[in-house]
Formats: sequence, structure tokens, C-alpha cells
Amino acid sequence: MRRTLMSLVLAVGLALGATACASPREAIVLDSSTVIIDVRTADEFASGHLDGALNIDVQEATFDTLVSELDPDASYIVYCRSGNRSGAAIDRMTELGFTDLTHGGGVENASQLTGLAIIAGP
Repeated sequence: MRRTLMSLVLAVGLALGATACASPREAIVLDSSTVIIDVRTADEFASGHLDGALNIDVQEATFDTLVSELDPDASYIVYCRSGNRSGAAIDRMTELGFTDLTHGGGVENASQLTGLAIIAGP
């Protein structure tokens, strides 16, 4: 009985942990004030990005300066290639006082969630 209970607790804990770490699955509703930020390199951005996205490379030394020029009260969706860099960018933006941040994950995931097309070019 105790082994069964421990297995159940472990299974529920793993399921909750997996849910907490997953990318959002529901569609993201955009309005005219929502800002989309692609935090990949300029070359990655040129190869395909969400229509209307800003490119602010999280790995560049100027990231904090460029982000600080944005309105901290606006709504932002942040994405990259796989979701790792966008997570780091959201952490840094939070430290800079931004509060309305949505993690879009990778570019394909962000496209599906927002309904925005992936376009090539600058």
C-alpha cells in the first residue's frame, strides 16, 4: 500500500512538473499594442521571423540598453529558436522592470500560438 501511494505521489509530481515547464498551448490573443520580440541573431532573424517582430539579440552586449528603451508597461511576446534564449531574455527583462511578458518558445511555436506568419528577410 505504501509503495502504491509513493508511486502515485511521484507520478502526480512528475505530471505537474512537466505541465509547469511546458510552453503555452493556448492561442495568444494579440492587440495593436502587443510587441513581438525575436531574441535570435540577425542572421537567424533574416532567415525567418514572425511578421512584425523586433530583433533584439539577447546575446549582444547591447540587449539591456535596447530593451530599456521600450515601454516597460506594454505587452510583450518573446521567442527565439527553441525557447532557451527567450527564457533568458524574459528573465533579464523582468529584472529591468517589465511585467507583461509571454514566453513564445521557438519561432514555429510562437507562430502557431499567435497566428502570425513566418516571413524571411529583414
